[in-house]
Amino acid sequence: MSESKFNILRAARVVSIPMLAGTLVVASFAGTGWAPLAQWQPGVASAATAVTYKLVKSDEAIVTSGVKQINYSWVPSDAKKGTELVHVLQIDLSNPYVQMNALSGKNGSVTTGQSVGAMTKATGAVAGVNGDVFNTGSSSEGAPLGAELRSGQLLVAPTKLQGMYAFALTKDKTPIIDRFAFSGSVQAADGTKFALAGLNNSSYTTYPDKTPSHVNALYMYTNAWTAANRPANSGTTPMEALVVDGVVTEIGDGVQIQTPIPANGYILRGHKGKESGNFILNSLPVGTQVTSAYSLVSQTNGKTYSEGDFQMIVSGHTLLMDGGKASSFSRDVSGVSGSADRARTAVAYSQDGKTAYLVTVEEYGSHDGVTLTEFQKILTALGVWKAVNLDGGGPTTMITRPLGETATTLAHPTYFGTTQRAVANGIGVFTTAPAGETKGIAASGPKTLFIGQQATYSLKAYDTYYNPIDAAGLTPSWSVSGGLGAFANGVLTASKAGSGELTVKAGAATDKVGIEVVGGSQINQLKATPNTTVLEPGAKITVKLSATLADGRTLEVPADSVKWEFKGLTAAASGGVITIGTVSEGTKTGYAIARYDGFSTAFALSAGAEKSFETFENATYPVTFDKLPAETTGTAAIVTGVPGRESSKALQLTYDFTAGTGNRFAYALPNGSAGLPITGKPNALTLDVYGDESNNWLRAEFKGADGKQALVDIAKMVNWSGWKQLRVDLAGSGLTYPATLTKLYVVNLAEGQDERALTGSVAFDNLSLQYPAAVEDGAQSNIVLQLGQKSATVDGKSVALDIAPLLLNGTTYLPLRFVSDALGADIGWDQTAQKATVTGGGKLVELWVGKPDLLNTGVRATAAASPILRSGRVLVPVRVVSTELGRKVGWDQKTKTITIR
Repeated sequence: MSESKFNILRAARVVSIPMLAGTLVVASFAGTGWAPLAQWQPGVASAATAVTYKLVKSDEAIVTSGVKQINYSWVPSDAKKGTELVHVLQIDLSNPYVQMNALSGKNGSVTTGQSVGAMTKATGAVAGVNGDVFNTGSSSEGAPLGAELRSGQLLVAPTKLQGMYAFALTKDKTPIIDRFAFSGSVQAADGTKFALAGLNNSSYTTYPDKTPSHVNALYMYTNAWTAANRPANSGTTPMEALVVDGVVTEIGDGVQIQTPIPANGYILRGHKGKESGNFILNSLPVGTQVTSAYSLVSQTNGKTYSEGDFQMIVSGHTLLMDGGKASSFSRDVSGVSGSADRARTAVAYSQDGKTAYLVTVEEYGSHDGVTLTEFQKILTALGVWKAVNLDGGGPTTMITRPLGETATTLAHPTYFGTTQRAVANGIGVFTTAPAGETKGIAASGPKTLFIGQQATYSLKAYDTYYNPIDAAGLTPSWSVSGGLGAFANGVLTASKAGSGELTVKAGAATDKVGIEVVGGSQINQLKATPNTTVLEPGAKITVKLSATLADGRTLEVPADSVKWEFKGLTAAASGGVITIGTVSEGTKTGYAIARYDGFSTAFALSAGAEKSFETFENATYPVTFDKLPAETTGTAAIVTGVPGRESSKALQLTYDFTAGTGNRFAYALPNGSAGLPITGKPNALTLDVYGDESNNWLRAEFKGADGKQALVDIAKMVNWSGWKQLRVDLAGSGLTYPATLTKLYVVNLAEGQDERALTGSVAFDNLSLQYPAAVEDGAQSNIVLQLGQKSATVDGKSVALDIAPLLLNGTTYLPLRFVSDALGADIGWDQTAQKATVTGGGKLVELWVGKPDLLNTGVRATAAASPILRSGRVLVPVRVVSTELGRKVGWDQKTKTITIR
């Protein structure tokens, strides 16, 4: 949601629709039964943006015989737009050892969801994805919204909703995507019959007739239904009959039967006082025989199926592809954020019906996911024949088993990172292959490293069916090509940048894995994020380093891969923590410089760079609670007893969003509407936050001197429990000083609301303000030079130059040392590398003679012209001074005079 819309929501209540959990290069595949994907499929250009997309294969890996995981990038023609990541499980249905099946909740329950990872582990699946959409919240049991059939047994009946498509696999492994209806009846011993409306269904409103599902209807519930109610909020009084081995054993007149449902029984639930309830009351006395029968009917061709005709069914949502082309949406997609960029999941199959595809699109970090329309373009590029949309957003999960491994793992990050959301059901992939002979070995370990990084690799083995076998008896021998590093006991220490192959040998078997050691030449930006920039002896500074590569990847740089230098202080760096030893006399601004393979970045430190803002220990002001919409409830107060800090005080904010609709907000206002005044001009706020794992959005509101609000993110997702220190950037907030902190608050957006907790409690403590280093850089110096003149003036005083400024090929060059000295900066010279380093004004600028590339505080840039060397002195283009050192440069054509301010 855009910030402008976000602000509007604070003044107006928003009502939303209730949310549901929600050149192509392909290598040929060895073996038979694989349906080839299209060799190239362009994306469709938008008339407004003229942006096209291509699906580019990244890599592939065998999961088991007949199953491959293939990863793609969805690459835009406009480099400013993000590349999305697509993941495909390609399943050869003609392989005799491959099977697909539905995955259910805990212990087979249809009302107790669990993560896809837990489902695959519990069932022995080698891969899987999330399945059907489902309703969430206290008013629903979390059962699938559509049909679910596992191993030939129907667990949940299709619901009477328009346009709901499901993926089915027949007993002979023929894939079907169709709309199914449920047809059933119950016959009493006296011959009386009554229509059966469904099996293990939550209450819902039918569509298009818009009637309550359980009013005057008869439903069947089995032991797969483990929720407390059958079902909740049906608006009906129950009339129930427990049937065991075809005999009525108990009647519940106006109450739910409490006897557990056995595996060989079921409960018939009718509506007391209506025809369905009267049928149970009058025709199903205890001790009488009863028979029940049901079937599934295709709503497109009228064909009737018994549950035994199928191996599996998992319902989806809208139809996405039909006949190899994007189809019209069969359902309203607003409830699954169809027009928003989200993570997506789909199941599809090929035209010949021999290949099934489980497809996901990532939404994590810089990857935003796609709209359903964009998803259709991806599926078109994949060349699938028919596809149905499964649940997306937070539930989107793909699990696979790496080759040679016994355990399954996440194939890519979920919306929550490594956390998997509990879902109603899923689609699992299984292998029934017998134990085979040893076929090969596989190296297990990271594929991307940094120089100096140590990585541990292990040996795995697999058989002729690509299933894992015990590698305990194998003695591996490790090596790496290209001199990228050296091995010791399976641990690789990377020592050189480049690409190569990691080779492991055991007996006659060999495996090769491509690895990459990132070099400085690949980096466009090296960013250091310190938790504080205070310059004090004994201070400990935790620093995170991230590298953004030219190809767009952002990777965390291991602490051991970086070498640190310090100016104005002594310090030791270990494990990502810098401990300051001494501060040089007279130093007001110190520098910590990180170097990695010729690339550098730095941050400035100064005394007084951190000031305690609020600890809440001695607060005397009031704390008030506010909310949107009006139905939201909660509290805000300074309290003691928060776990982990029981003896100290903290500001606690509790919230309950279960009532109301739309976007929901819970605010803590320290000092009411007056807020807490901020001194100076801080560039960051650090604070300790007690998280509740709610996945809600945590923000702060500031009010500037101009009266305008500045909203900043504290955490986009509260995905932790307990205390955690966070750093909030204020530099880019547009905040004008003097300012006040007015609100700390929790946001629960309507979009994807089911992915976040509606109730919870967070707490805040130890707020500190971070200030920019007090840079002493001669900011007021006024420097005047003339072309060809070996003298200049600095603030009106004449200064001699070793070399005069000159004009060469239309570029004006200035002596770097004189300019840097005059600006109060420090300059260093590396004769071997022909590199000049300028430190000052909070910046670290590095330039190479004869090269236009330069580095400015961790950012690679290109100068208008290269620095040159004259008479042993470095001269730089005047634009380097203005652009990289942040100065204003004036030029007087008549007098050939350069002025630097």
